[in-house]
Amino acid sequence: MSQRLNSRPRVAITGVGVISPIGVGREPFWTNLAAGQTGIGPVEHQYHGSNALSPGFVGGEISDFDEKVARNIIPKNQRKNIKVMCRDIQMGTASAMMALEDSALDLDAVDHDRIGIDFGANLMFSPPTQLNDPCWNCLDEKGDFSFSKWGKQGLPTMEPLWLLKYLPNMPACHIAIFLDARGPSNSVTQDEASGHLAMTEALGVIRRGAADVMVAGATGARLHEFKVVHAAIWKELGYRPSDPNASSRPFDAERNGEVVGEGSCSFLLETEEHAKSRGAKILGYLAGGGSSCVQDNHQLAVANAMRAALRSAGLTPDDVGHINAHGLGAVQADLDEARAIHEVFGDRGAKIPVTALKGAIGNSAAASGNIELAGSLIGLQQGLIPPTINCDNPDPACNLNLVRDEPQPTDHRSVLSVSFTRLGQASAVVVQCD
Repeated sequence: MSQRLNSRPRVAITGVGVISPIGVGREPFWTNLAAGQTGIGPVEHQYHGSNALSPGFVGGEISDFDEKVARNIIPKNQRKNIKVMCRDIQMGTASAMMALEDSALDLDAVDHDRIGIDFGANLMFSPPTQLNDPCWNCLDEKGDFSFSKWGKQGLPTMEPLWLLKYLPNMPACHIAIFLDARGPSNSVTQDEASGHLAMTEALGVIRRGAADVMVAGATGARLHEFKVVHAAIWKELGYRPSDPNASSRPFDAERNGEVVGEGSCSFLLETEEHAKSRGAKILGYLAGGGSSCVQDNHQLAVANAMRAALRSAGLTPDDVGHINAHGLGAVQADLDEARAIHEVFGDRGAKIPVTALKGAIGNSAAASGNIELAGSLIGLQQGLIPPTINCDNPDPACNLNLVRDEPQPTDHRSVLSVSFTRLGQASAVVVQCD
């Protein structure tokens, strides 16, 4: 096995693009993360008044990103496409272009047949008001909706390019157009597991020699009106009346549910040879990735995914420096994840440093895992593990060695990052820094 692993190309990370509630861009994101800042609070900007089912109207909103910001990031000759991008897509495409800029990759000097895209996203929805007129036009004499009227009276009043604005495969499509990327391209829609699944698939594409460069990322906006309704129906929504900004409390004994958020994060991946040949700054290496799906069994799914990622990387649990946990802040989910960590790491499960960043950024679903991984990757550049905030009283039932309140110095430059969904889909990736 070791001979096979040694024959594979190392996959370098050379660019990061982060759009998060605590900062847009690598440096603002890390500065606020290291300082223990939170991006969670009353929703006041893009989604003001739309998350009425979120207790206290709290969420992880990005106040400094809008269509104008996206327009300044997206290539000039493609800005006309913004009209067919909902907020999820705007964030996704912008984060990809930020990762490209961060990598200093010269698109004029690469083989475009060897550039690919792998991108994660959630299902996307239009605002309810966009369907008002089409639906009103289809009411019958009794005031009931009549499907037979839709073709002639409802559909013609829809926005002509409505569908393109909300398809979850559109971030990958737009990014491929922006980069003229003609290599492998795919979209992943697996809720919170999406980001790490996209990275794992991109890793496989490069390892099997199908591309030299891949953009791997994910985007999600769970503050959308319909998504907040879904979250309220499906999951616990956390709230701390005495301190609303501290409503997301990963692994805390008083945690009472997740807080919805939004964001996007993309990475530029290259073979080590390709990166070094152009003199790129290598931030780290994507060493392995794994996934699992065990319906209604978070513990087993997470344990399986972690083991698969370690096998993919050719590592053992003793080789991991810290874990960047999903840390949803929901009572049972956090306990299940902690038990999975103990199952995989054995006696080291209570000793290995663990961080969980949703206390600062909330849960943007598809994008969360990649944003969290970016926190660990950037931190490792400085020999630091980013902190968990709002875990004032760690739950003894979880029994984890949580990095809390401020960054923790480390000379062990590797991280295992984990994400999972309410249905039992889990994904994990391993990143190492030299």
